[in-house]
Amino acid sequence: MNQFKFPGIYGRRAFLEQSALGIGSIAWWAMASRAEPTIKARCKHLIYLYMDGGPSQVDTFDYKPRLAVDHGKTIDFNLPGRFATKFVMNSPFKFQQHGESGAWVSEIFPNLSKCVDEICFIKSMYAKHMEHPSANIYMATGTVMRGHPSIGSWLTYGLGSESKDLPGYIVLTDKVEPQGGLNLFGQGFLSSSHRYSVMNFTRPQAMTDLTRQESTQELQVEKLKLLKKLSSFGSSQDPSAGTWESIIKNYELGFQLQSAVPDLLSLDGESVETRNLYGLGQPDTDQFGKRCLIARRLIEKGVRVVTLFPPTHPDGNRWDQHEALADLHRANARYVDQPIAGLLKDLRSRGLLDETLVVWGGEFGRTPTAELNNRTKPGREHNPFGFCMWLAGGGVKPGISYGATDEHGYRAVTQPVSVHDLHATILALFGIDHTRLTFRYDGRDQRLTDVYGKVVSDIIA
Repeated sequence: MNQFKFPGIYGRRAFLEQSALGIGSIAWWAMASRAEPTIKARCKHLIYLYMDGGPSQVDTFDYKPRLAVDHGKTIDFNLPGRFATKFVMNSPFKFQQHGESGAWVSEIFPNLSKCVDEICFIKSMYAKHMEHPSANIYMATGTVMRGHPSIGSWLTYGLGSESKDLPGYIVLTDKVEPQGGLNLFGQGFLSSSHRYSVMNFTRPQAMTDLTRQESTQELQVEKLKLLKKLSSFGSSQDPSAGTWESIIKNYELGFQLQSAVPDLLSLDGESVETRNLYGLGQPDTDQFGKRCLIARRLIEKGVRVVTLFPPTHPDGNRWDQHEALADLHRANARYVDQPIAGLLKDLRSRGLLDETLVVWGGEFGRTPTAELNNRTKPGREHNPFGFCMWLAGGGVKPGISYGATDEHGYRAVTQPVSVHDLHATILALFGIDHTRLTFRYDGRDQRLTDVYGKVVSDIIA
């Protein structure tokens, strides 16, 4: 980014303090001044329900009756390498149409099936990578190269956060990280102020490093004042000035979090009806229900982006079912079905859904063929060539299905949507032209969508 110069005694940090602008706000102003006039912001917050492992589209939301016809037959789908399984496997689950939209939903989602008229299903997603670490980083950042910002970091870089006491980007998870690690969803080459903060509810403290190291709060305040004073001696041309700004900003945020987080995590003020809506107190849904409820509370407090990872089944890695798919997909759905449906209903009842984009999906889908590692309980292999994701709220058209895979659910054939297209569309819903949101790094203007991506305008209300 260009260095700003100001006359008189104002250095860069002094100017930012006096003008009450952050780096993200300046980036957004510079971008918006050049943006296309047709882009209109439709939402303010993103809740990303990241279904790590790759849920099977043909067993969740992409009904394919042809699988029953061809069950057990050998069909060569030209899958590469070890993914080349050929025995067609019918879904072990029944499908039924729901709502005024008539959307087909698997029986494993009895609660979400009642919300289909709020949902926009994209049934023609495709990606490039078949292994989890590469696929995860590609879905998160738009590239397979590590060290690039995730969509959550890009959004906080472009728009900042509306919360003064909480980070702009928060990840809610448990003790199991996605393959490739949580850093796949980090800030990359952006400043550390755009990094995610983790809340892990399987630890004694959901957020680490919040305990005050100073003996008193007064001493902590004086220490912060000294840091500010020391940083004011630096020149705006000093290459380390940006690092000082990030350090002080993070220190200030940590100070605010010490009082904000305990109140945030206390659910004492939530009604019995709200607790029941999310499935709190129930063995299968309590863990993820709390995450979904906390996500709603976070966006109420102005947090820009919240990413949620689902619980892990004791016998399997989230949605990565290479065997025993019938048992484990049903269990994984049982963990998240009621909490997600409760989240959508709660957001709608509070008038928050229209300004909050909810995204559901994994890094890829699964094959329509069986992986026979366990012949009595088969699973499915990885499939990035055609899978399903869905969006709700935040300015998307409700109650529609966009695109289609072939009759077996293997490859996107109608209105295919790439990962870059998805990212461009999400940014557009926030009023951002994806070609304009850039950061100068490694000799070029980097962006989330690289040199690709088109907005899927047909799903925008």
